[in-house]
Amino acid sequence: MAKYRICRLPGDGIGHDVMEACMIPLEALGLDVEWVDASAGWCMWEKYQNTVPEETWKSLESTRACLFGAITSRPNIPGFKSAILQIRQKFDLYVNMRPVKAFPGVPLNYRDNIDLIIFRENSEGLYSGLDYFPIPDDFMANELLAGKVKDAANSAISIRLFSREGCRRIVQAAFEYTRKHGRKKVTAVHKANVIRATDGLFLGEAKKVAERFPEIEYDEENVDAVAMWLIKRPESYDVLVTTNMFGDIISDEAAQLIGGMGLSASGNIGDNYALFEPSHGSAPKYAGQYKVNPTAMCLSAKMMLSWLGEEEMADKLERAIAGVLAEGKTVTYDLGGKASTLDMAKAFAEKIK
Repeated sequence: MAKYRICRLPGDGIGHDVMEACMIPLEALGLDVEWVDASAGWCMWEKYQNTVPEETWKSLESTRACLFGAITSRPNIPGFKSAILQIRQKFDLYVNMRPVKAFPGVPLNYRDNIDLIIFRENSEGLYSGLDYFPIPDDFMANELLAGKVKDAANSAISIRLFSREGCRRIVQAAFEYTRKHGRKKVTAVHKANVIRATDGLFLGEAKKVAERFPEIEYDEENVDAVAMWLIKRPESYDVLVTTNMFGDIISDEAAQLIGGMGLSASGNIGDNYALFEPSHGSAPKYAGQYKVNPTAMCLSAKMMLSWLGEEEMADKLERAIAGVLAEGKTVTYDLGGKASTLDMAKAFAEKIK
């Protein structure tokens, strides 16, 4: 029996390309794993009108973690629900962790000394799915919009739902990571000067958690200021913790500082399950061409290895990736090279060997 049983979900578009590539260095590492293959995303919607069919749920529930590729999202289709959002909510994967680390040799680096982590709340906020168009006799809508708009029937509402527990646990996760990994500072990112109720609750819980970690420096910044300082002085940040939508935006901004989404990994982590995926989309026009950068996918696998406790393997994989990027010989087109997705993954594997 294998040591680990992990669900493998390539998704659609280039998800299949980067997942195939990721298996090459993982095999070189000798990870003792039984892969459970399943399908999710637009490909399943086209077939079943369900982005996560029942068989996929069974596969996920039978495993310890999931390695995920990429999916295509299609807004404004009645009944369509994002596969990744469904999985996050089902398994309560409330932490979205996005490392932002510059690797020397990447020609697109803004600076080579960038090394920060973004903790994004992953289950609440504006992505809770509480969106609707009110009707004239809708009491709740009329109360919410009273004195704000003249025509509730021609308005739309998205509820930014925060809970005290949701705020507390994302900040707790950020501080625990900071302590465990010897980092120095946590910055809470907010807009409480304008969004007073929800961000006020978030900041209140952040302050309480910070008091329990006196050895760690704690500060607070408005999200618009952080967006600016990430460009002007990214090295001043260490660990950022923030709410769902703000985290989505600033993590994509930060990814551009280290070479783009092709180098941006992420982990969706709960108390009992975790899913690891590259932060980029499915780029359907490139599907099957094996031209996209596999680094984000492989760095996501590195995060999975760390979560499983396989730190030696995780370090080997990151060193191999760093070595290939530093040489710049076997890299994909976005990094100025001519290598295919699989060629670059094979170069990672050669470094491991």
